[in-house]
Amino acid sequence: MTQQQWTAVDGYLNEVLIGEDAALTAALATSAKAGLPEIAVSPTQGKLLNLLAASIGARRILEIGSLGGYSAIWLGRALPADGRLVSLELSPAHAAVARANLHEAGLEKVAEVRTGRAADSLAELVDDGAEPFDLVFIDADKASIPEYLDFSLKLTRPGSLIIVDNVIRGGAVADADSQDPSVLGVRRMHELVAAHPQLEATAVQTVGSKGYDGFTLIRVGG
Repeated sequence: MTQQQWTAVDGYLNEVLIGEDAALTAALATSAKAGLPEIAVSPTQGKLLNLLAASIGARRILEIGSLGGYSAIWLGRALPADGRLVSLELSPAHAAVARANLHEAGLEKVAEVRTGRAADSLAELVDDGAEPFDLVFIDADKASIPEYLDFSLKLTRPGSLIIVDNVIRGGAVADADSQDPSVLGVRRMHELVAAHPQLEATAVQTVGSKGYDGFTLIRVGG
């Protein structure tokens, strides 16, 4: 199988299961015009995030890594009218695009984008005694995933779901000798999850328009 075939299948699934969506299409166009890297989740992956959030009845969602707000739109749409989405973004320029896209999608009342180092923003949430989040989506620098996981455990509750993106690294995650900081971060995260008595998890490998990668899904136990 080839990348061309994976992309074609994604195109078919997008057309049949998701269809055209003006706000999402505009968000991608705005992000591209602003020069953001084209690394947002695919439509099928975005819909997966939306369905997972809706399935657990999420009322509070934390996203680590906003980019242009594409995944935040998918997540925000799963929230009730009084729900809350907090998205963290390092780049002020990216954050500005995300805020504009969330506004255009009609989600400005439930979503906020905080700018700065994710670790600093997460520490502030912990120090402020933030109400626990029902779902956390981690899609930021992979070398720091173990730290983001640690903060996420302080900001969730039993029953919360943590989703980590880009964990397969094109298959490199299986390379125990890798010195790639992103691979090391992902492997360390999995080790921490496996050793934690209150966490259960699985990982799903994916192929599609974004290539070969996958998610790790972690449930916080009691």
